[in-house]
Amino acid sequence: MTDDRDRTPTANGWSDKYRGAVVEDLQLPPAFCLQDDAPLSLALEKAYEREFDQLPILNERRRPIGYIDVPTLKARFEKGEAAEADAISKHITHFQLGSRSHPYTVITPLTPLEELEAFFVRAQTAFALVTDDERKWVLAVATRSDLETFVQRRG
Repeated sequence: MTDDRDRTPTANGWSDKYRGAVVEDLQLPPAFCLQDDAPLSLALEKAYEREFDQLPILNERRRPIGYIDVPTLKARFEKGEAAEADAISKHITHFQLGSRSHPYTVITPLTPLEELEAFFVRAQTAFALVTDDERKWVLAVATRSDLETFVQRRG
């Protein structure tokens, strides 16, 4: 009989510490999303209020189309490459559309943490949008840091 942990490849060996936990066990704060036509000043204000480094951006149909990376945006302000009156759409990092080479991975509250960690490694990203099964609502933003904190808390 083989142990499931033996078949689960991970980047850092934490999967055995997750002990069956899922994304909702991370106790993430609700996501705050903005539409792509909102002013940049609103995005920065809301990001700082909530201490978020990434803000999901939605299109007119309320579908996630990308995100604003707050530290990058701050650097653009300092260089004079961004202004508070700019529309968010000028500074979005767009998500790649799902394709064979870049398949879309659905991360839900019931996604095992091993799968979330594997997503971070595979996609080479620092965060993931947590959505409902149909991808209609962005529920939260999970980060690598959230996984680290979870492992440390659980001991």
